[in-house]
Amino acid sequence: MEFIVGYPKGPPLVRDYLAEKEQVAEFFGRSFSSLEDFRSKATEVDGRFGRAERELAAQAVLVPPGGDETRLEAFVEKGGYMVTTGQQPGLLGGPLYNIYKALTAARLAGVLEERLGKPVIPLFWVSSEDHDWDEANHTEIIGADNKLHRIELEKLHSEANPAIHRIQIGSAAQYRIEEFIQLLPDNDFSSEYIKLILDSFGPDKTLADGFHLLLQELLGRFGIFFTDAAHPRVKAHSSRMLLEELGRSEELEAILKRTSDRLSSAGYAQQVPILEGGVNLFLEGSAGRERLYREGDGFRLRTSGVHVTLRDVRERQAEDHLVLSPNVLSRPVVESSVFPTLSYVGGPGEIAYFAQLGEYFRAHGLEMPIVYPRCSVTLVEKKIRKILDKFELSLEFLQKPFHEVASEVAREGVPQEVGQAMQSFRESVAKCTEELGQAVNSIDPTLNTGATQVRSQAFSALEELERKILQAIKRENQIGLNQLEKAQLHLYPNGKPAERVQNPFYFLTRYGGTFLDELYNSFEVSI
Repeated sequence: MEFIVGYPKGPPLVRDYLAEKEQVAEFFGRSFSSLEDFRSKATEVDGRFGRAERELAAQAVLVPPGGDETRLEAFVEKGGYMVTTGQQPGLLGGPLYNIYKALTAARLAGVLEERLGKPVIPLFWVSSEDHDWDEANHTEIIGADNKLHRIELEKLHSEANPAIHRIQIGSAAQYRIEEFIQLLPDNDFSSEYIKLILDSFGPDKTLADGFHLLLQELLGRFGIFFTDAAHPRVKAHSSRMLLEELGRSEELEAILKRTSDRLSSAGYAQQVPILEGGVNLFLEGSAGRERLYREGDGFRLRTSGVHVTLRDVRERQAEDHLVLSPNVLSRPVVESSVFPTLSYVGGPGEIAYFAQLGEYFRAHGLEMPIVYPRCSVTLVEKKIRKILDKFELSLEFLQKPFHEVASEVAREGVPQEVGQAMQSFRESVAKCTEELGQAVNSIDPTLNTGATQVRSQAFSALEELERKILQAIKRENQIGLNQLEKAQLHLYPNGKPAERVQNPFYFLTRYGGTFLDELYNSFEVSI
């Protein structure tokens, strides 16, 4: 299998960041390719994290199976750092890019540890406080039937939108898990992974539990550690910062708006809209996890409309730290306040929203971590490469809608003599109708229109004949077109790069654990 490694594509802002263009430097500060910038960031982190702060950070870290706990001890003793990444929980591990983010963080941490001479821990943050059930409740995989299947859990709370860590999967979801398992091949590798799936996503587990158990088992041996947005230590360490965010919400909104305006002036779209009156926090209310908005002398819960005061929020948070949580913009600030983060490994969307956060971080007394792009990988199995080579096609060619792919391949299959005959006919019609038009013009200028109509009718008839020729070639080459359609499905399911759709168990159950080793070894991090 081929591992074609690069950076993921994104909007102009992301492309310019990856190209390290000067016009985006002001929004990100430090460069992801500069060792000196990483040293500078390490100095900033050291100014905030002493031994005691690192001990508190280590208490919020989960050691996975196969993980080395002594690494955390060395991290505290020697004044280490962290490279973080993360994602909200996804059913059965979500798409491939979750694995890519984690392994990129591990490779980056290894390089930085060697260059800086201090322990650097790769840490995966599971965003279990997220409440977007529709985004987390499904996964997609190509089954043995070479069709893409979507496995989706039903929503258990029709009215409310609680945080994912509060939702148990329940026994009713087990038939969906079994449905997924039935799509996996029956071979020497599959039994190990089927057991992992069943152990991770039992009815008594939440989606966050299952996501943790699964990724920890797969990735622990690569030195990756884990934490959770709802971890008691994370919530305790960040509670004061969240209340500060609430009390300064108007000031901080103005700061974010100012950066967004600068982005717009530079010609870039903002990734996260800054909503007037919106606080970068959620409070658990009667409708689940609800965004807070300033209202009068207090705040309004967006969905239920309930009004609360700052005192109400403080009292509720004192009783249960979990009720108050950050949004997509304030979450990175929470992370950098709890952990000595040098760098955050992110995909295109995350890179784009970090561009909005530089001044916001400074308002909290922090410097933004260096944003490192996750590796993007196109996986080309041998069976897919054979198809591409047979038709002499590039990967990019299959990004087009399949009807366009089929038509272009059919055109390539038109016999040379047929193509030449059609081209000769086209040229002859054009020449003869032009001559005819000139000839009849001397009799009656209006007759020239008739000559033009003859030309149009001839070309229309020729196009119809060409369409029928292409259909005949498609029928003759149906087996080959089916192969191309199969290749397209594997490379661009639903018209998207496979890394954003395909579940990793497709590859794990076919190639075993060495798939992850080869993936890890294919990632190159250069600073």
